[in-house]
Amino acid sequence: MRLRRSSGNTRNEKKWLVTFSDMILIMLVFFIMLFSMSVVDAARFQALMDSFQGQNLFNHSSADVVEDMEKLSVNDDFRLEQEKQILKEDELETLMAEVQGYIEENDLGDMITATRKERGVELVLQDQLLFDSGEAYIVDEAEAFLDEMIIILGKLPNHVEVEGHTDDRPIDTYRYPSNWELSSARASSVIRYLIEEGDLESSRFLATGYGDTRPIVSNDTTENMQQNRRVVVLITDPGYNGEGS
Repeated sequence: MRLRRSSGNTRNEKKWLVTFSDMILIMLVFFIMLFSMSVVDAARFQALMDSFQGQNLFNHSSADVVEDMEKLSVNDDFRLEQEKQILKEDELETLMAEVQGYIEENDLGDMITATRKERGVELVLQDQLLFDSGEAYIVDEAEAFLDEMIIILGKLPNHVEVEGHTDDRPIDTYRYPSNWELSSARASSVIRYLIEEGDLESSRFLATGYGDTRPIVSNDTTENMQQNRRVVVLITDPGYNGEGS
């Protein structure tokens, strides 16, 4: 008589096949994932992003990141501009201090005034410090101060405006037919000295002659006329926007 196998043994023998097939499936999925991760193109990545779009895991977050980065960039630029402006202000304050120190040390308070204005640092030089009467040639006595100006301006990149002013007494010479020519020549003489003796960049300078059109006091006394005959040197503030005075 043949013996039957028990049905329980048959069921136990089939269990390992199920486990084996599960393991094969898991390994297949694993290798497919490895392959997909190693060769990612734009289409696959977009498909992956689309699959998560409803959950806002990629598109929303990436847009926020870009926006935040743009904001940070703008803030950084603004902060850098502020720091640059502070440094420029410090440079002008240092210039003021150096000029004031030179004026006090050399007892030139009656000849030179230095003022911090919105446009920059303004130096007002009386004409007798720089020129003989009715002339535009730099006198020897003026060279010491102009040499000091060369040292100070050599430390800064700022533009420099030089203005010539006269009193209202007419002049009519071969070289200077009017106060326009005299004031312009005086402004140009100061700039020429600074450039030639200090080897400063000429593009930084601007000369303007105003003649007797911009007096600071009325020309009714000798003392007032003397105040109006002047050369103004303005070391400009790069941050000045041209509004105001």
